Amino acid sequence: MEQLIDSFGRKINYIRISVTDRCNFRCIYCMPEGGINWKPMDTLLTYEEISFFIKVAGKLGISKVKLTGGEPLVRKHLDNLVSLVRKTDGIKEISLTTNGTMLPVYAERLKDAGLDRITVSLDTLSKDKFKQITRMGVLDDVLKGFDVIDSAGFTKTKINTVVMKTINDDEITQLIEFAHKRGYDIRFIELMPTELIPNWKDYFISIKRIKDIIKDRFDIKSSDKKTNGPSVYYKTKDGYIGFITPLSKAFCAACNRIRLSSEGDIIACLGHDIRVNVKDAVARKDEVMVEKLIKYSIKIKPKEHSMLTESIHSTMSAIGG
Repeated sequence: MEQLIDSFGRKINYIRISVTDRCNFRCIYCMPEGGINWKPMDTLLTYEEISFFIKVAGKLGISKVKLTGGEPLVRKHLDNLVSLVRKTDGIKEISLTTNGTMLPVYAERLKDAGLDRITVSLDTLSKDKFKQITRMGVLDDVLKGFDVIDSAGFTKTKINTVVMKTINDDEITQLIEFAHKRGYDIRFIELMPTELIPNWKDYFISIKRIKDIIKDRFDIKSSDKKTNGPSVYYKTKDGYIGFITPLSKAFCAACNRIRLSSEGDIIACLGHDIRVNVKDAVARKDEVMVEKLIKYSIKIKPKEHSMLTESIHSTMSAIGG
């Protein structure tokens, strides 16, 4: 089996795949309040095309797949895609990032199809703030989702929290307690600049400041725990806390991932709008061309992001974050 290595010696073994740009939330850092013009369904990769792409990528050393959106579960029958990916040689782990609202319907099906792990985005435990941040969401729906994934037998569940000054930075310790009580890891993520929040610096809070807040309540110690992504983990007596620092301490040197958009664009770096489209090649099932395009995207993968000098894509929902 080959192994993808980029121009800077980084081993690429992880792909995040956006199956749709659609979402049932309008989170303030992700999507405009009025929504966006959804991509026509006939322009999106089919599950069979995604599966074919992963088959080729698996032969090149991609071993871990994360399914994202938008909200991936608004696309019908996602468990069918999980079943296809589960049968692919070389793929060792399939995970999902979701807002959690549709897990009561799909969790058992996803488990039966072979999904390994679920990460749920949760920025607040306040019903009012949840409505403020998501604009359309209902907190109780997400909380029900946690109950269902537990009963379905999922383990190694994670919570992702984007921390915003004056909005939810007063809930950091409560969110840790909530996660650890349920046996989950929690990861705090720095707010990233997008065109959606022109004054994003007013809401930005660094991981260093978040750690200081945590240390007032918890005894945290360094940990050698590693997962697929860039999170740096610390341990408390009850569980793990991860920190993702795209701005205050860039993790580009250890980047191991590429992304595939719902329309078939390989995005080698979230912080650059450089795309390599594979839709026609996967539609033709042209394995040689798909392999060439994957290798080309790795070749042009930038050394580091440019988030501090320019805003990234206007809608994160289109590329899966």
